[in-house]
Amino acid sequence: MGLLRKIRTTGRVAEPAPPAPLGEVLPQARRLSGSAQVRCVDAGSCNGCEIEIAAAFNPVYDAERYGARLVASPRHADVALVTGPVTRNMAEPLRRTVQAMPEPPIVVAVGDCAVDCGEFAGGYGIEGAVSDVVPVDLAVPGCPPAPAEIVAALRRVTGR
Repeated sequence: MGLLRKIRTTGRVAEPAPPAPLGEVLPQARRLSGSAQVRCVDAGSCNGCEIEIAAAFNPVYDAERYGARLVASPRHADVALVTGPVTRNMAEPLRRTVQAMPEPPIVVAVGDCAVDCGEFAGGYGIEGAVSDVVPVDLAVPGCPPAPAEIVAALRRVTGR
């Protein structure tokens, strides 16, 4: 019984949240009320950015405590995290994914490849950067970007 009493009296112990992210909260984020449903789209990446996105949602960085939650369907998503240069085969599926999202969709380009095609610029199978296919609201540079940078971008989206 001593352990249960100690748990009850101690309560929840967690580190304080880091300071607010640099940069303004996106104007479209005001409708989200501090909570965003996130859909990840791999448009042709090397999978490095996906590993960092997974790390951003693990217990160490915990993007969910700032109101970002991963969802499986674009119809439920407010935000699309797009990684990689857009390949010719993924250009139309990316457009359809963004069209399926509730209005106005927020698109975040994650990684150098998504921002400006990175190492894949000029490749025969590359349609272009994410901004060449769909409008981008926020870019997270890096190859791959650190999970803390991805969390900071999501905090700009949620405003928390």
